Amino acid sequence: MPRLLGVEIPAKKKIAYSLRYIYGVGPARADQVVKEVGLKPDMRAADLTEEQLNKILQVITEHKWVVEGDLRRDIAGNLKRLQAINCYRGVRHRRSLPVRGQRTSTNARTRKGPRKTIGVTKAKE
Repeated sequence: MPRLLGVEIPAKKKIAYSLRYIYGVGPARADQVVKEVGLKPDMRAADLTEEQLNKILQVITEHKWVVEGDLRRDIAGNLKRLQAINCYRGVRHRRSLPVRGQRTSTNARTRKGPRKTIGVTKAKE
């Protein structure tokens, strides 16, 4: 398995799909990297040479894209800042509720987690 930026990318997948395993590299950026390095789009990640891996790293650093640990740190810092100033979005993050105005009386199960049924239980006789 090739390693890029501390991430082992899957060897059997095409390069454009393998690059998406790097946090901060999505479909558009992966396609852009493949095009700039000059690789064939149907090439597999296992076929990459050391030179090609270095070129991929060079393209990512040339564009100054924030990826992996730095991006995770930035996002975590933004959430902590919102929570520290007690703004509405920060409070919603803290309570694990939807942040962007979605309804919560029904739905919102992705954010709230599975239902916790509260009800009357039968008393043992």
